[in-house]
This record gives sequence, structure tokens and C-alpha cells, in this order.
Amino acid sequence: MPFVLVMLVIGLQLVSPTPWLYTIDANQTLIMVVKSLCYGLFAWLIVSYFKTDRQLKILCYCIVGSGVFQGSYGAILNLSGTELSPLFGVTEGNRARGSFVYQNHFANYLAMTLALGVGVLMAQLSSRRMQWNWRAIGRSVLESLLSSKILLRLALVVMMIGLVLSRSRMGNAAFFSSLLLISLYAIWFYKNRPTLLKPLVISIFILDSLIVGSMFGLDKLEQRYHETSFTSEARDDVYHDALPIVKDAPWFGFGGGTFYTVFPAYQSAVYHGFYDHAHNEYLQFSIELGIPTTLLLGIWLIIALALNMATMRRKHNKLSRGIAFGCAMAIVHMLVHNTVDFNLQAPANALLFITLLSLSFIVYMRQDKTAPEYAH
Repeated sequence: MPFVLVMLVIGLQLVSPTPWLYTIDANQTLIMVVKSLCYGLFAWLIVSYFKTDRQLKILCYCIVGSGVFQGSYGAILNLSGTELSPLFGVTEGNRARGSFVYQNHFANYLAMTLALGVGVLMAQLSSRRMQWNWRAIGRSVLESLLSSKILLRLALVVMMIGLVLSRSRMGNAAFFSSLLLISLYAIWFYKNRPTLLKPLVISIFILDSLIVGSMFGLDKLEQRYHETSFTSEARDDVYHDALPIVKDAPWFGFGGGTFYTVFPAYQSAVYHGFYDHAHNEYLQFSIELGIPTTLLLGIWLIIALALNMATMRRKHNKLSRGIAFGCAMAIVHMLVHNTVDFNLQAPANALLFITLLSLSFIVYMRQDKTAPEYAH
């Protein structure tokens, strides 16, 4: 229903003769209609063809595999000192970008694949209670090293290296914040909580962020945090100049995809750089579609997050609970990261996020066929 209502609003912006529901750039709004329709059909394909455990595992491993490719490709180009991207011919600089033009989109994509990877790994952990002695710990470690879990854990490390090398401040901050928040929820409410849940989360914070990060430039990311200031960030001026646009058309906006068409009229000065997006999805959606439509989309995300939390709390199926953990992480990450960037304007990121939202509804709605797990 939210998708249908949003499509209705964008469609009426194209054809409505009323002065309060219109678009100032029919061509851009038509492009947004076509893109949104394609995104909707893509979501329909996901929910139609991925229902069983086997199908969901294939989809999840494909997503994680794409993250491993992006992380390794971006890391290799960055560490080898390549000046120009082989795909786009743009300057690589000192920040990894993978196959993306914009480093923050690269970081956002990796954060979502990392989130799902953590969830899939959690689905493979046992809920059996183990004796905390050296023999039991050693046996558990050896079992992990000889199983597929070690490959998935190494995949997470590769993606983490790419995320750190992107030097994305909010991309890294949003990922670790989402990991912390959803992990705290899982510790208290996860049904049949895996025995190694806490060690897994601690290992990601200590091993990945500190040890791996220190080897691959965590100090440079820290330097970027220290050098951040409101006076040097032009995007703060963009926010300041764009807020009055929302006040002039709060109900239905100026038309889908019309931010840069309307923004120059409100721009108070020439900025350093080219701003064809608001670098804040909440602000850009409000400008283009109006506040009510933006709130409707926000409510949709909150519902998806609530369903993931309910799946973690109620479902017996381990894969469903693990996927819900990863999708909840991704949603929290996007809610935070979208305050300073335009991640949904990149088709790869938008399609991946739509896939994770679709998975949120799939794992909640599908029948819970797996028998309950009992502690031994």
C-alpha cells in the first residue's frame, strides 16, 4: 500500500492540473515514475521467487559475494596506488570506491552486505549450551575452522577492510552503531540465542575494527573525523538553503526527481563542488514528494524494522532469525546514513536495500516449518 500510494502521488504530479499538486520538471518526474515502477516490479520478483531456505540461502550468498567482490576490488585498487579507476576513469584518490563513482555509496553498499553477512553467520551458530572449559572451546574453534563458517567470517573481514578504506565517516559510524543496537536487542530478545552471539559481536568490534582497521588505515579515518567541522562542510550550507523549499510546498513537493531543478533558485552562494542532490534523503524526499509521502515511506521502514524484531523474537527457523538480524541492521544503518548522503539515488544501493526490505517481509510472513530448538 505505501508503494501504491507513492506511485499515485508521483503519477498525479505529472497529470494533475491543480496548483497544489504538480511538477516543475515533467521529464525528471517521468524518469522517477519509470524507476519506481521498475523497483516495485523487482521487489515483486524477490517476494515471488525466494521463499524456501535453499532459495533464501542462494540469494543471501549472492549478496555477500557481491560485497566480497566490491571490498576486495576496492581494496586492491586503493592499496596498489592506482590513480584512475579502470571502469570509469575517475581519480581514485586515497579512498577506496570499488566499482562506484562515489566513495560513500561504496561504503553504504558494503555496510548493507556486511549486515546481511553477520545475520547469515549468526544463523549458522548453534544454540546448544556448551561447557566453558578449554577442551570445549578448542573443539568449538576446530569445528568452526573446518566448516563453511570460517569462509563466511573471512568474507566479513574482506568487506570490513573495504569499508575502512572508503574513509566514509558516517558509513563506518552508522554500521557500528547499527551493529551495537541490534546486538543489544538480540542479546535480550533473540529466540534461542546462539551461544557464541556475544563472542561474534565482540570479535567484529575488536578484531575487525581495531586490528584489521589499524592495518588498513583506521588512523586516516580517525583523522577525517577530527578534521570534520561545520565551517568546512558545504553540505551544511545545502541543508540551510534547501529547508525553505520544503516550506514552500510541504504537502506534495515540487515533483519527483526535481531537486536540482528547484534548488538553484534558493541557493544563496556558490559552493565548493556540484550538488545535484541534497545529501539528506529525508530532506530531498520532502522537497520532491512532500512531507506526508516522506512520512509514509518512513513508517513503512519502521514497520519493516518492527517485523524483523518480531521475527528474531518469535520464529523457530534459524535462517529466518539470522536474516531478520541482518535486515534490521541494514535498516538502522540506512536510517542513520541517509541523514548525510543520498544513498537511495544510486540504483545499486536502492536495489540492494529493496531486496533487504523484501527479505524482511518474507521471513516474517513465511510459515515457520522448522521445529523448535531445545537446549541440550
